[in-house]
Amino acid sequence: MTAGRLVFLRRGFLAATVEEIAAEAGYTRGAVYKHFGGKEGLWLAVVSADAGTHLEGLRAALSRTSSADELVAVLSGVADAEAAKWAAVAAEVLAATAAQPEISAQIAAVQEQHDSQVVAVLEEHVARLGLTPALPVRQVVVLLGAVGIGLALRGSFLTGTDARAVLSHVLKSALTT
Repeated sequence: MTAGRLVFLRRGFLAATVEEIAAEAGYTRGAVYKHFGGKEGLWLAVVSADAGTHLEGLRAALSRTSSADELVAVLSGVADAEAAKWAAVAAEVLAATAAQPEISAQIAAVQEQHDSQVVAVLEEHVARLGLTPALPVRQVVVLLGAVGIGLALRGSFLTGTDARAVLSHVLKSALTT
């Protein structure tokens, strides 16, 4: 899975090959197919594994916030260079698998599970800070993902956009009334 993550980040989902991923890991392509069923299955495994790490990091960072501005800063901080690259790769996956109902349903299930966990964590901290969001927290999480992917794609071909500032402004509008 580590090799898959590295190759996906380096080459993108579409350009990455099972052969390249297997070579990076020191295995044969047959091993990748045996354990993951192919590139899409490996992607799902990597995303599922990363989700837990992301959630724990988010939980820890949000627990240190004491204001709406700090909460927005934590959520906007997901717009670092690696996260932006990962978001662009995720967009490739979505585009490449949209016409594959079985794979897209699996991706949707993983995303829904992660979104639900993020919603629970965010709702806890919104309540703790006494915030009244302009949108339901579930919609804020969807907005965060959609704007994040959009900004990542924009940043991949158009320089000069301060993604963190844009995301911060959008989140501040959504999380405070």
